[in-house]
Amino acid sequence: MKRSLALRIAACSLLSLPLSQALAQDAAYPNRPITVLVGYPPGGSTDLTGRAVADQLGKKLGVPIVVENASGAGGALAAMKASKAQPDGYTLLLGANNEIAINRLITPATVKYSYKDFTPIGLVASQPMVLVTSTGTGVKNASQFLSAVKAKPGKFSYGSSGMGTALHLAGEMVKEQGGLFMTHIPYRGVAPLTTDLLGGSLEYGVFVLSSALPHIRSGKMVALGVTEKKRSPTAPDIPALAESPNLKNMDIGVWFALMAPPNLPAPVLAKLRTALNETLQTADFRKKLEESGSTIAPLNVDMPRFLADETAKYQKIVDFARIKE
Repeated sequence: MKRSLALRIAACSLLSLPLSQALAQDAAYPNRPITVLVGYPPGGSTDLTGRAVADQLGKKLGVPIVVENASGAGGALAAMKASKAQPDGYTLLLGANNEIAINRLITPATVKYSYKDFTPIGLVASQPMVLVTSTGTGVKNASQFLSAVKAKPGKFSYGSSGMGTALHLAGEMVKEQGGLFMTHIPYRGVAPLTTDLLGGSLEYGVFVLSSALPHIRSGKMVALGVTEKKRSPTAPDIPALAESPNLKNMDIGVWFALMAPPNLPAPVLAKLRTALNETLQTADFRKKLEESGSTIAPLNVDMPRFLADETAKYQKIVDFARIKE
C-alpha cells in the first residue's frame, strides 16, 4: 500500500516538473537578449520607432535588445515571422497598422495571419498623414481642394507610397467622405512620389507628416490638412482635414505597436507591459519620437478593442475603394 502511494506521488511530481520549470523560466525572464522584428529597411519611421523602443526597453528589462530588419511584402514577412515565433518573450514585433491590420484585408490569399494572431503588448505612438498639393495647382486649403476636384471629376490624381498602404487608405477615405472622383497612383516608395509632386506631374499626394514636413516648410509643397481628427503638436499650424465640414469624420493615422507571438505567458506579458509603460514615460524616448513627428500613445490602451476598431475602419475603406491585390 505504501509502495503504491509512493509511486503515485512520484508520478505526480514528474508530471508537474515541466509546469514548475516553465514557471521558473517565466519568473527569470528575461535572462538573454531579445529580438525586435521590424518589417521595413533601416531609416523609415517604423524602424526609427523600433530602435527607440528597443533602446529604452532594453534598459528597463536589463538585457540587450537587437532590432532585426526583416523587410518585405509591406511588413508582412516580419509580422508572419513574429506570429510563428516561440511565445517566450524573446521575439517581438514593432509593427505598424499596415502589417498588423491592413495587409490581411487586401491580400487574404497570401497574408494568412490577422491581428488576432499576436499578443498585443501595447500601443507606442501614432503619426498623422498629410494631404498635400504641388504649388502649380494654386490650391491653398481643403476647401479649395474640394471645390477644384468636384468641378472636374476624374481630372485629378493623387499619389501614395504604394497600393494598400495606410497612405492609400487615407486618400480613399478623403474621396469617400468628400464625394470625390480621383485616380490613385501607387508609387514604389516615397522618393518617386516626392519627385513627381515637386516636379508638377502629380497634383496631390498623401504622405506621412514627417516625410512631407521639410518640403512644406520650404514652400515646395502646400499642406491641405492632416488626416487625424486633431492637429499635430509637431505642426499645429497645419489644420486637420476634419475641420472642413465635408471631411468632418476624417480620422486615420499611422500607428506603431509592440506585439508578441500568441499565447505569451501572463508573467512575461506583465513584465513587458510594465517596461513599455515606463519607456513611454521616459523623457529621452518621448523627445526622440516627438521630434520625428509622432505623438506618444496613452498608457494602458485597450489593445484588443483598439485593433478591432481600427480594422473595422480599414475594412470600410477597402470595401468602398474595392482595393484587392
